[in-house]
Amino acid sequence: MTLDQVISIGKETLGVTLLVAMPCLAVSITVGLLVSIFQATTQIHDQTLSFVPKILAVMVTLMLFGGWMLKTMVDFTMRLLEQLPGLI
Repeated sequence: MTLDQVISIGKETLGVTLLVAMPCLAVSITVGLLVSIFQATTQIHDQTLSFVPKILAVMVTLMLFGGWMLKTMVDFTMRLLEQLPGLI
């Protein structure tokens, strides 16, 4: 296994990780920003108010995008396992 192969696998791994995590991160950041704006305008500073909507939004996101996330990870794993004999 050469250094170029290791770097290539590492780059692809980071790319797939970011791609799979992006929907949950984007929804969480958006909901957090909206809750922060709501808290600033109403001057309600309850800590649980920021966590509960984020958790619910991430759960809904996982239900909507979970199949795609799983398919993306399985495809990456299958490609990696198919390349394994050639790497040794």
